[in-house]
Amino acid sequence: MCTLEKRGKIFILTLTGAGEHRLNPVLLDAVQSALRPVRDESISSPSLALITTAQGKFFCNGYDLDWARSSPSRTELMNSKLQSLIADLISLPMPTIAAVSGHASAAGFILALSHDYVLMRKDRGFLYMSELDINLVIPAWFMALIECKIGSPLTRRHLVLTAAKVTAKEAVEKGIIDSAHDSVEETVKAALRLGEELVGREWDGHVYAQIRMNLLAGVLDEIAARRSTRSRM
Repeated sequence: MCTLEKRGKIFILTLTGAGEHRLNPVLLDAVQSALRPVRDESISSPSLALITTAQGKFFCNGYDLDWARSSPSRTELMNSKLQSLIADLISLPMPTIAAVSGHASAAGFILALSHDYVLMRKDRGFLYMSELDINLVIPAWFMALIECKIGSPLTRRHLVLTAAKVTAKEAVEKGIIDSAHDSVEETVKAALRLGEELVGREWDGHVYAQIRMNLLAGVLDEIAARRSTRSRM
């Protein structure tokens, strides 16, 4: 499912295996569990960083729709668990970096975008909000994150109303990601360099998290509203 390793003050969370890393409760629970020791260590070590990456040609190909298809409650469960994971990333007391190792589609793109920095390999893979092509409505909290992270209305329209498959080169040009690199290895190396630079600033991680939470308050509000709706059902 996933592994967690530490190099100095940088944690590396890797989605393992050659599959599509589809988001289902098992994978979402595994990732959230991997983040717990990261958060715990931040109490005694205030200057840390997290890199999230994946093996294979997919970073994450979105929700596990085959698993969810048998019951609407399964889709709601996936939504709930992803919301919880994204809220954890937003409140994590350290800088976060997504080293996108391949295709990142729909919820997988949202997972990448929830990090502070997004780096991507340019020899393979694309960013793709696929919902329009598969007749699904993009959730309001997905849109809230996209609006917070992508400044250009034209770029947002391109992503969500044309279901464009955006390459790393185009994503840099449109301000969607921070940088593109020649291979997955170079992408991870660049993420490590960035992580070391950020750790070197010796910021208080808890102050960093509070500022991020204020910056992305609209996303957290949408998540909280959805949780409130579920609790009344």
